[in-house]
Amino acid sequence: MENNSHTIIGKISYTNSWPVFHNFHPSALKYPAEMVSEVPAILNQGMSRGTIHVGALSSFAYAEASEKLLLLPDLSVSADGPVRSIFLFSRVPLAQIGSGTIAVTNTSATSVNLLKILMEKAFGNKPEYISANPDLDAMMHHADACLLIGDHAIKASWQDQGYIVTDLAELWKEWTGLGMTFAVWAVNRKAAKDKPEAIAEIAEAFAESKLRGLSDLDPIVLAACTTIGGTKSYWEGYFRNLCYDFGERQQKGLNLYFRYAYEMGLLPQAVKMEIWSHKLLTRVKE
Repeated sequence: MENNSHTIIGKISYTNSWPVFHNFHPSALKYPAEMVSEVPAILNQGMSRGTIHVGALSSFAYAEASEKLLLLPDLSVSADGPVRSIFLFSRVPLAQIGSGTIAVTNTSATSVNLLKILMEKAFGNKPEYISANPDLDAMMHHADACLLIGDHAIKASWQDQGYIVTDLAELWKEWTGLGMTFAVWAVNRKAAKDKPEAIAEIAEAFAESKLRGLSDLDPIVLAACTTIGGTKSYWEGYFRNLCYDFGERQQKGLNLYFRYAYEMGLLPQAVKMEIWSHKLLTRVKE
């Protein structure tokens, strides 16, 4: 990361972002760039500090550093209904959890805060949250319900353990009528100002990679089967179900999520989403 002429690109490791990253090759760019694949916490920190110039990060991490970041246009990991990889496992229906205990993984602030918003605002529950390693049996040993995300959630959903399984994105859609955005692509404002041509090239390459990834999912599906397991048809359905755009509808859902997070004190400031463009900044409609 010491080479200032290089643009550093952050790569999120979650499977759900693969269609955007699969055909993205920094070595093919005209302006020198390198990609770093890190755990979300490191990516989030890097994007905020400016040591990572551009890349993917979780929606909540973007919100926490939004005054330092601009969103890249038309890129996200969103779901307009079930997301199929963020599940709450419980012994009783969510409305009955009340002030019980929910075990959560500490890997995804976006999902944990979505859970808190739904619990408090949709159901009027005030549960206690405990942090735990993503292990369904161990979590349920200590809690009334547990939240699993990503590959852990997917694998747990393949086995019937007798629990009630709630897809949080589906619940959000039922309650708000809107979709939910879990990850966005953003650029550090300073980097956008200092190297506009390089950022423009990267934004274009991501858009192109997304189109290619979605038009031919086979290699991505194969990679998921190999690394995680499951069937070809499962992963085809999984990727086809997700939305990788960031249009007005996705922005509206994310704006509402940020508003609730701010109202509940989960975010220290209200978020004003601004979208980077080569020509000018565009502010997202409230």
